[in-house]
Amino acid sequence: MDDRIVLLDENGKEEEFEVAATFGLDDFNYAVLFPINDENEAYILRMEYDDNNELVLVGIEDDEELNDAILAYESILKENIEQK
Repeated sequence: MDDRIVLLDENGKEEEFEVAATFGLDDFNYAVLFPINDENEAYILRMEYDDNNELVLVGIEDDEELNDAILAYESILKENIEQK
């Protein structure tokens, strides 16, 4: 996947990310983002829709949900490696 998006950080500065993957888990969908300037970091954000049906990426505050999302993404990576 070679999709890129631009998000604003907490200071209002634009930062570009590569969308490495999207996946569903339980009742939620998630996006895995890598900052273009620092590919050693990754973010997993929950995908939600606002009142205008616009896609919104939301940070995961619940540790259990975040750990489950990380494990699901690692499982996807492992499956992709095994298929090659």
